[in-house]
Amino acid sequence: MYISGIGIVFTRGRGIDSFEKALKEGWIEPSRTGSIPAYRVGQETLTDASLTKKMRRADRFSRMAVLSAVDACRDSGINVNERAELGIVLATAFGPHATTFSFIDDILDYGDTNVSPTKFSNSVHNAAASYVSAILENRGPTVTITQFKFAFQNALILAGSWIAEGRCDHVLCGCADELGTVMEYACKMKLNIAKEGKINPFAFSDTPVSVPGEGSVFIMLSKEKGLNNYGKATETSFPRNITGNPDLFVIDADGMSANETGYRDIIDYGSLIAGYSPVFGSMLTGSAFNFAAAALMLKNQIAYNCVFQDNPFGAKLCDETSAKNLNEIYCIKICRPEIKTIIKLQK
Repeated sequence: MYISGIGIVFTRGRGIDSFEKALKEGWIEPSRTGSIPAYRVGQETLTDASLTKKMRRADRFSRMAVLSAVDACRDSGINVNERAELGIVLATAFGPHATTFSFIDDILDYGDTNVSPTKFSNSVHNAAASYVSAILENRGPTVTITQFKFAFQNALILAGSWIAEGRCDHVLCGCADELGTVMEYACKMKLNIAKEGKINPFAFSDTPVSVPGEGSVFIMLSKEKGLNNYGKATETSFPRNITGNPDLFVIDADGMSANETGYRDIIDYGSLIAGYSPVFGSMLTGSAFNFAAAALMLKNQIAYNCVFQDNPFGAKLCDETSAKNLNEIYCIKICRPEIKTIIKLQK
């Protein structure tokens, strides 16, 4: 599948140019406006006068998804006629949980006959994908995948199936997750929050630290190479062992797994290793953000500097932003040594 467009909404802004700028600039201190340090998306990022009327009742979760999906469409240059039967796959770990809990609170306060029907409709996990489909005037298949650890990977597999079957020539495949107050509390109770606001992807620790984040990424995947091409996604798999020797490994280590020691195995391959979670934060769907970073590097033939280089195991880290001959990148997520996924991207 060819990668023909990318849209993104994250803590540093909106659009692939904002993401590229953030990768070049490196770490900034997370927001401390809530109960924990976190990478939150500013309200100003979610304001778009051209789309306001079309999604005036959408909640925050749906707005993030819509803006990144629309930007991916625009970035691809695919016209309206070509996307008439566009496939849409939205992956999420927790869905619009802020709206869901708000709806439950209203039931407790006012009874189930006096709650807002709009709030109820927005609390459904498929609401965001429906907004995307409606705004793009799409008539192709639309699906939401909800899974904690591998939602984005499974979304890629489904997108690949649709394209291979000839069901769609293009699939808009992405993820969205938000950080509501309930999720902040859960993270505070369950995660090892980095007090200084710094994620270290290369500690490969059995007690990793995290800084929760939020945002949305959408990727336009196409059967044929388009005018704007970032490379291609050749494989998404759940292998027992990693095989191959890519030019670069991009790892998902961000403190969301209780144990990150499994990443130590890739050191022996001798390839460059990078991880960009300190730029956008810790998310179960962070794989999509790392996928976007890998696609950018293939397109631009530039490897971006790893932000924090505390490197106790001597990994071969990408220690500067510089031109590189990149033909193949593996995006790796390892939850436990025996549970891993690989997304292979090629130039």
